[in-house]
Amino acid sequence: MEPNVRFWITERQSFIQRFLQWTELLDPTNLVISIEKIEKSRQLLLTNEDASRGDLEDKRIQEAWKRSLSTVHPDNSKLIPSPFRPAALLPFTAPMVFLSMLPVKKLKSMILPQVSFYTYSTIFNLVNGNASYDRRPHESVLLGAGVIASSTFFGLLPRLLQVKFSLSTVLSRNVIPVLVLAQLSGMNVVASRSLEPMRGIEVMDKEGNVIGYSRKAGAKAIKDTATSRVVLFGSSAFIPEVFSYFFKRTQFFLQCPWSLWTLKLSCTILVMGLMVPVSFSVFPQIGRIQCSELEKEIQSATEETELFYNRGV
Repeated sequence: MEPNVRFWITERQSFIQRFLQWTELLDPTNLVISIEKIEKSRQLLLTNEDASRGDLEDKRIQEAWKRSLSTVHPDNSKLIPSPFRPAALLPFTAPMVFLSMLPVKKLKSMILPQVSFYTYSTIFNLVNGNASYDRRPHESVLLGAGVIASSTFFGLLPRLLQVKFSLSTVLSRNVIPVLVLAQLSGMNVVASRSLEPMRGIEVMDKEGNVIGYSRKAGAKAIKDTATSRVVLFGSSAFIPEVFSYFFKRTQFFLQCPWSLWTLKLSCTILVMGLMVPVSFSVFPQIGRIQCSELEKEIQSATEETELFYNRGV
């Protein structure tokens, strides 16, 4: 069995345990681990099938799990490119979220942040989504291009209306952009991973044996991940806006107007720093689904009452 799958199936963690686990996996040093070190860690885990993350006395096994879980895709056992590993989400998207929420005077100033944000989000979702179904390279390219274009268009739409009609209310300047960003972040997951509920993803028993391919499991995986993205980016955009709204009414802001952007950027990074591990921890990495909820052909192929699938990040 793939070590990462084995870990997530056997380690039935609570939300708090998953949160603490992700704080380790999101360590920025995981972006620069050498391939040689990752291969050695994987070899250690493959030759020690009984190795548990709870083996506190064996530091080598602890470090091996950390390297494997943070750098290797559980479906195909391939190395995840450094810019799209889970640990890269915060440093790449926090500045983009901050720039996307800045007040606009000209629409041109918003095009690059929006394009950058949705391009990165789409590729991140494609790379870290379920990879157990057949997918040709050109399908991913065409699907990704369409998702980027549509997400960027709908992301710019409220800003376009704001500039065209000179809207300056709190609703148009602050509330609507936050709602649009949160909803589009969830829809980006649904669209970029839309092949999963169409073709079905692998479902397996507790031993890692593949029972079949389920479209219903694919739909559930996307729904859970999309929900976590709405929570992540919705909170990361909303909380700094609230702080900024009240900060602009203080005497300090009147004396130092430039401090608003420093506060807003700092707040965005701090909120995202907390919300990234929270969003990854809301649902287990390897999801569980009752066999009775799956297709009839899968139910007839096994006597298990509960099956597992990779939710994706």
